[in-house]
Amino acid sequence: MGDIIATQELSGAYRAAATPIVIVGHVDHGKSTLIGRLLYDTDSLQDGKLAQIVESSRKRGLAVEWSFLLDSLQIERDQGVTVDSTRIPFRLGSREFVIVDAPGHRQFLRNMITGAADAEAAVLVVDAQEGAQEQTRRHAMLLRLIGIRHVIVLLNKSDVLGFDESKIVQAEFDVRQLLGRLEIEVEAVVPASARDGDNIASRSERSAWYKGPTLIEALANVPPPTSRLSLPFRMPVQDVYRFDGVRYVAGRIERGTVRAGDRLAIGAQGQIATVAEVCRWHAPELPVAGAGESIALRLEPDLVPDRGDLLFPADDKASAPERSARIRTRLFWLRGEPLRVGESFTLRLTTAEHDVTVASIDAVVDLDDLTLRQGDEVPPDGFAEITLAASHAVLFDPFSPGMGDGRGVLVDRHQRIVGGAPLIGPAEIEDGVHAIHPTASRISAVQQAQTRGHKSGVFWLTGLPGSGKSTVARAAEVSLAGQGVKATVLDGDTLRAGLCSDLGFSPDDRRENIRRAAHVAKILSESGQAVVVALVSPLQADRDLARLIVGEGFHEIFVDTPLETCEQRDPKGLYAAARSGKIPEFTGVSAPYEAPLSPELRLGADRTEAETVSELTGFVLRVVQP
Repeated sequence: MGDIIATQELSGAYRAAATPIVIVGHVDHGKSTLIGRLLYDTDSLQDGKLAQIVESSRKRGLAVEWSFLLDSLQIERDQGVTVDSTRIPFRLGSREFVIVDAPGHRQFLRNMITGAADAEAAVLVVDAQEGAQEQTRRHAMLLRLIGIRHVIVLLNKSDVLGFDESKIVQAEFDVRQLLGRLEIEVEAVVPASARDGDNIASRSERSAWYKGPTLIEALANVPPPTSRLSLPFRMPVQDVYRFDGVRYVAGRIERGTVRAGDRLAIGAQGQIATVAEVCRWHAPELPVAGAGESIALRLEPDLVPDRGDLLFPADDKASAPERSARIRTRLFWLRGEPLRVGESFTLRLTTAEHDVTVASIDAVVDLDDLTLRQGDEVPPDGFAEITLAASHAVLFDPFSPGMGDGRGVLVDRHQRIVGGAPLIGPAEIEDGVHAIHPTASRISAVQQAQTRGHKSGVFWLTGLPGSGKSTVARAAEVSLAGQGVKATVLDGDTLRAGLCSDLGFSPDDRRENIRRAAHVAKILSESGQAVVVALVSPLQADRDLARLIVGEGFHEIFVDTPLETCEQRDPKGLYAAARSGKIPEFTGVSAPYEAPLSPELRLGADRTEAETVSELTGFVLRVVQP
C-alpha cells in the first residue's frame, strides 16, 4: 500500500511539471516580439519589466518593442538577433509553461537542437507575407528530427496583408503543404500580429472571418507531458561513489520507477544485481523513485558499473533496450565541411560515450522539395539518414517523438558537437557487406597537444619528380625534432617499397597510392604528430581527395621547381630514361602535372636548400605550436 501511495505522489509531482514550448522561426519573422507580447498578455512580466521595455524602445526611437524583453545579451541588441536559446516560464490559469526561444538564424541552429530537445510542442513563426523561407524548411526538419508532436503555426505580421482572408488562406495552404511533406501534423494555424496583439490572447476585430483558436487557446489545448513513470525503468550511470565503505551508483532516472528489491541488469555485459537501497539527499524519503529524479542506488552484490552503463529490469526481456553495434540514425549535420563515409566520432548518449564510424549514408534530404535522395556526403546544415558502426554493442531505446529516448549527438576529436543524431533502430548487415567496426582513439586532440607540447597536422608537399620534396622533408624532420616537435615523413619511394608495392603508375594506381598515403597520414596526425608527406601527387583531383580524407589540418605545400631544373638535377636518372621511352607515364614528360592553384606555402627554386628547409620548418611550427 505504501508503494502505491508513493507512486501516486510521484505521478502527481510529474503532472505538475511545466510544459515546455519551443518557439522557432526565421530571424526576421518576429519570434522575440511574439514572446514579449505573450508574456505581457498573460501577466507574466516581472515587476518593472514593462517600464524597462518602454524605456529601451524610447532610447532607440521605436514604439514599444517587445523583443527587447529577451535581450539578455548585448550582442542581441547590437545585431538585432537572438543568440542563444532562452527558457522563460509563464502561466495559463493554474498550468505552468516554459517558453524555449530558439534562435532563427542559420549559424546558431546547433543551439536550437539543445533548446528544443525536451519541448512538448512548438510554435513555428512564419511571416504571413514572405511565407516559408529556407530557414523555415530547416526548422521544420528539426522539429521532425527532434520529434515535436504538437505544432502550432503563427502567421505573424498578418496586419501587413490587412488580414486579407484569401491571402492568409493561401499562406496557410503553403505552410500546411510544407509540413505535410514531413509528416508533421499541424494543430492550428493562427493569423496574428505579435506587435499589436491580434489573436495572441484575444480575438482580433481585424480578422472577424477567422474562427480558429487564439494562440493562448491553442497552447492551452496542448496536452501536458506524457508520464514516463509507467515505462520500463532506465537509469544511465552518472558515477559511482564510496562513502564509509558503502558503494553507491548515482544517476538520473530517465523513465520508469525503481525500489528496493528490484533486480537490474547492468550495461551490455548484463551483470545482475538487486537494489538494496534507494538513496536521496535533501529530499523526502520515499520507498520508490521515478522518472526525472537524481538518486543513488546501493546494489547487492557490490558490483561496480562504469559511467554510461544503462541499468534496466533484469526479468523483463520483452521491454529490454535494443542491443546493436550497427545503428540506423537520423542526422542533422552541424560541421562546416560535409560528412563522408568512414569518418569516426564519439556518440554521446546520455552519460555514455561510444566510438562510432559512419558506415553508410543511406539517404540525404533535399531541402528544396524535402525528398530523400541518394548521396555520397551530407552537406553542412544538412539532414540525412545514416548508419553508425560501433566497436561493441550499444544499448539504446529507439527515438520516439515526445520522449527523450535515443537522443544522441556526435562529437569530433576536438570535443565539438558536430551533429544531432536520434537513434532509430538496429541496422541489419546486408549480404556481402563486411561488418567492419573501426575504433577511434580515446585521447582527444587537446589531450594529445598537452602531452606532446604541440598540435598535429598534415603537410602535403607536391611537386615534380626531382623537385627536392623528400630532401627538404627529411631535413625539416631533423629541424623540427630539434625544437621538440614529433614529426614523421611519408615519402613516395618509401611507401612504394612497402605499403604500396603492389601499385604501378597508371592514373588509377597513382590515385590509390595517394588514398593510402592520406589515410596513413591521418592516423599519424590523430596520434598527435606533425606529418610531412612528400609525394608527386600530380593531379589536383587526387590532392583534393587527400584533403577530404585528412580533413581539418591538411596543408598543401607546393615545391615549385621548374621542369628544366628537375631534368638538370635528375638524381636518379629517371628523366633521361623517360625521354628515351624506357619509363611510360612519367610525370612532366609523358604524364601531366597540375600545379596547385592556391597552396598554403610555395617553396621556390630561387632559394638555397637551407633557406627552403628553414621556411618549411617555420611554417610547420606556426601551425603546430599552441
